[in-house]
Amino acid sequence: MNRERNSSSHLNPTIENLSQAIFIVNRHAKTAPDPKFLYRLKHDALQKLLKEGKAKKVGLHFSNNPKFSQQQSDVLVECGKYSFHLPPSKSDFHYLPHLGKLDQNVRNPRAHLSLSEAKKLLCFYTGMKEVNPSQPRKRKYEKPVFKKLGENYF
Repeated sequence: MNRERNSSSHLNPTIENLSQAIFIVNRHAKTAPDPKFLYRLKHDALQKLLKEGKAKKVGLHFSNNPKFSQQQSDVLVECGKYSFHLPPSKSDFHYLPHLGKLDQNVRNPRAHLSLSEAKKLLCFYTGMKEVNPSQPRKRKYEKPVFKKLGENYF
């Protein structure tokens, strides 16, 4: 009974629950075989939080993993007790201060939420639907063809 109550309380879209869910989704996306959906979910949730004034853009950081070994910046977004990075827009370079290198000592707090709960919460909040690419389409069964002994395969 207590476990049921805890899992359903996570599904309330509060700032704290949403930021924990984004943290979990982001952490799993870094090691996922196909992270596109997870990163899109993170991006859309943060954009909606920014639009609603529940998150704020703090500044720009140099990216730890720049594309093509060129210098690149990311937008630092704070949401609740958590901070995240998003790709910048052109206007971000004009309006946000540049904070330099990312401080490796600053860490997000631990989150106690499963990936499935986090995805459910963010899908509910953003209105996104997950297409299930993890289930491959079943191929139609084809009977094996056997040749008689000594027959040519060509």
